[in-house]
Amino acid sequence: MSSIEFRDLTVKFGKRTVVQGFTDTVRSGEWLGLIGPNGAGKSSILRAIVGVIPSAGEVLVDGSSMTLRSRARRAAIVAYVPQDPLMPSDMTGFEYALLGRAPYVGYFGHESRHDRAMVADVLERLELSEFADRRLGRLSGGERQRLVIARALATEAPILLLDEPTSALDIGHQQQALELVARLRNDHGLTVISAMHDLTLAGLYSDRLALLHAGTVVASGVPEEVLRAETLAEFYGVRVTVHSEPDGTIVVIPRRDALD
Repeated sequence: MSSIEFRDLTVKFGKRTVVQGFTDTVRSGEWLGLIGPNGAGKSSILRAIVGVIPSAGEVLVDGSSMTLRSRARRAAIVAYVPQDPLMPSDMTGFEYALLGRAPYVGYFGHESRHDRAMVADVLERLELSEFADRRLGRLSGGERQRLVIARALATEAPILLLDEPTSALDIGHQQQALELVARLRNDHGLTVISAMHDLTLAGLYSDRLALLHAGTVVASGVPEEVLRAETLAEFYGVRVTVHSEPDGTIVVIPRRDALD
């Protein structure tokens, strides 16, 4: 179980600032959802955490700066599901998911029986066992995306970063993947930060939401505080109806303009 803290995190690409002074603390076992239009800075925050892009400010895990940790230690602490991962077409599904165990294997070491059993269990829980021996190049986009999630979960890192993890999945596999993450969070105190375009799913699974616009947080809080029609209209430029179900689920429904 681990917490993650952001202190004035700033990301620039050249002279353009894409994240400006992001400050927040995600408690151990909490799920923070990052939402906002394209280019708002959601993915840049996640990429800055794992060091894929340079940033200013601080990212601390359990009070210790991520910059003080080795690459292998970072990988053991934070598992990252990117939008467009590199997936060699000649690698099998099992071999790819097994890469999630790399932080625990020595430089000249080999995966243990436990490592392989862990991967097999994750593949089974995501209904991916049938793809274990199939080459990635022969799988659909949705099947590959589920394997990316499997690889991250096989890491057993206490912090999980999800960058649009369900964009290529049908509605059934969307729920299946997110429910597995939710169960792991409940059972093991997994801390989750996700960037998602689907506002209904973001509100359904996240404890808190941070709405970003032009690199700055413009609204934050529990889903019912952030997912308001007037707020979404202002920062997304859309007309929506926000409906609350009896069980507390918030549904964001796009509205069409009236035809003349």
